[in-house]
Amino acid sequence: MKLIYLFLGIILISTSVDAQEFKDLDKSPMDAVITRNEDNSPLARIIYSRPKKKNREIFGKLVPYGEVWRTGANEATEITFYEDVLFNGEKIDAGTYTLFTIPNKKQWEIIINEKINTWGTNYDEDLDVIRTKVETRNTAATVEDFSITFKPRTNGSDLLMGWDDVFIQIPITKI
Repeated sequence: MKLIYLFLGIILISTSVDAQEFKDLDKSPMDAVITRNEDNSPLARIIYSRPKKKNREIFGKLVPYGEVWRTGANEATEITFYEDVLFNGEKIDAGTYTLFTIPNKKQWEIIINEKINTWGTNYDEDLDVIRTKVETRNTAATVEDFSITFKPRTNGSDLLMGWDDVFIQIPITKI
């Protein structure tokens, strides 16, 4: 009888060890960032996936210049505005949208699109809310994982997106 209990114990231990292995974790994990107003109410939120550089040439190669990019990996990047805002000077109503970009060497075209819950660049230009352009800037150091963050400023925030040796900055202002 003791042998049976010992055998069952070994099976349970080996099963629980196997259960601890996390196979096939997402290579580009999902992340979210939020910016808040001075009264701590939410202004905007972004949900996106973070691909890694992994010694690859990013812009102009992995992410071709002049083509619509999902602005991250996996599902297209989602942006929610909790109130009406000016996005790089363009009015956008409160709501949830998809954020696409068209990277180029000296500037990116930023697209806010009504189609949501979409994979990759499943993109319909007829659903564009706005298109606006911002100049690219050079980072001080290489950014290994594609990153999005907000930098609070008076009456809003600046949206920062960067990867490799490039970043862009887009003002978001409360109306």
